[in-house]
Parts: sequence; structure tokens; C-alpha cells
Amino acid sequence: MSSENPSGADNQQETKDTTQQLDPSWIVGFVDGEGCFSVSIHRNRRYARRTRGWQLTPVFAVYQHEKERRLLERMRDHFGCGKLYHKGPNSSVVTYSVARITDLELRIIPFFEKHRLLVKDDDFIRFAEIVRSMRRKEHFHPDRFETLVRLAYAMNGHGKQRARPIEAILQGSSETVRQAPP
Repeated sequence: MSSENPSGADNQQETKDTTQQLDPSWIVGFVDGEGCFSVSIHRNRRYARRTRGWQLTPVFAVYQHEKERRLLERMRDHFGCGKLYHKGPNSSVVTYSVARITDLELRIIPFFEKHRLLVKDDDFIRFAEIVRSMRRKEHFHPDRFETLVRLAYAMNGHGKQRARPIEAILQGSSETVRQAPP
């Protein structure tokens, strides 16, 4: 008995064309749900004279389970920059990450300025200001450095997951600052 359906028609979703361009609206929604704009702050002795020994590192990242790695590869191809890696040595989560300041400024930021985020737009706006300021080397000026640190701490839940209080960064200490008794 012959069928009008081509062989394997029930598996058409598995064989759909993955070479077509990603829709910008889809990217925005995906990043709103699975992405992050963050600025980490780490000790770096090379920056002792310029930024009280702290280094700002802006990163755009999107996370997905290994079985959906192809989506992240397509996103990397769409933006033409960034890297994919596992979140940890035993993790099944893959991260698409862009950390080069030039790529952030010339590829990631213009895209999200043209195609606005719904959920993470406030963090993105702060992120864009930090990246552009760093590109202009403003983070090496003490007053501007403080402003950028404050912007970073205002992102992603107002710094709730930060290892150090903002005062430790702004005072140049790697240790927690003691709070004055009430």
C-alpha cells in the first residue's frame, strides 16, 4: 500500500531548515528569557593605579541546554562574534558569550537598540552605557569609574548576587567593609 506522504513525513520538524536567518523578534524574546547583560568586577593588580585595583568586565550571555546547542550556534552566526562553552565541567548547560568590547559595541548593542527588549531593557541600557564608556577609556578616571560601578551594581537585581558590597569596590578594598553600629 502506498502513501501520499513522503518517507519520514512524521519527522519533518527534526529536519527543518536551520540555515535561514533568525528573526530579530525571536532573538529579543529568547534573550529576554534566557540571556543576561552583566558587568563583573574582579581584582586585577595591573589596574591598581587607575581603578583602585578593580577591573570591569562586561559580558552578554545566553544559556541553553546542550540539546539545544544549535540555537546558540545560530545566534553566534547571526551576530558574527562570541564563543560557546559549557557553563561548568560537568554541566549540560551551554553558554553563548560575547565579551570583546568592540563586538559588544559594534554588534550586540546596535542590535538591541534597534530591537528593544521587554524584560531586560533597563539592564541593557546600563550595560550599553558601561561598554561605551569603557571603549572611550572613561573607566580609568576615578569619578567615572565610580559611576560605572554604581551602574553595574544597579543591574540584575541591584547587585544582590554580588560577592562584595559596593563600598568594598569604591574604597579599593578587596575585603568586606565593616558597617557602622546602629
